Amino acid sequence: MNDVNETSRQTLLRRGFALEYATLGWNVIGIVVLAIAAISARSVALAGFGLDSLIEIGASTVVIWELSDTGEERQKRAMRLIGTGFGMLGLYLLTQSTIVLVNGFRPHHSPLGITWTAVTAAVMFALAFGKARTGAALDNPVLKTEGRVTLIDGLLAAAVLLGLVLNSTLGWWWADPAAGYVLVYYAAREVREIFFGKH
Repeated sequence: MNDVNETSRQTLLRRGFALEYATLGWNVIGIVVLAIAAISARSVALAGFGLDSLIEIGASTVVIWELSDTGEERQKRAMRLIGTGFGMLGLYLLTQSTIVLVNGFRPHHSPLGITWTAVTAAVMFALAFGKARTGAALDNPVLKTEGRVTLIDGLLAAAVLLGLVLNSTLGWWWADPAAGYVLVYYAAREVREIFFGKH
């Protein structure tokens, strides 16, 4: 019976690693795609989502360490670094979005940004579902928590997508920095949870 349980656990662990490596790989590609899209469209929201992808790489790395039994202290250090990264992301977006709104700066249309954020939203929702099921089966709170982060990442992609589409179809240029403010709220919430919440 124990052998069966151990075999099942090893299968679930492999699935957990596969989900995290898939998240890691997607976000690495995303940084490049989003950088190109953000620069060509001069989009604050796309730039912010690219920085969010960089932070998500750190979050996935933390879970990979945890699944590898690398130690609690290393995980705590990594979580603090992720929290600091989210804080810097929030400050950057708050400043840039405010400057864009005050100056009335209009970003260009971004077909690449629209396509990437649409596909990213679908991919992140699928990965989040897999992490939630695998984390529950393993009774692993770290994997379950990171699954919720992935779910939020999908929701953020949808928010950025909405801003890009509104700018492209209706000329609502302010929708782009407004999407940036959504990311500011998310970053502030993550900072609070990492430094003051219960893990």
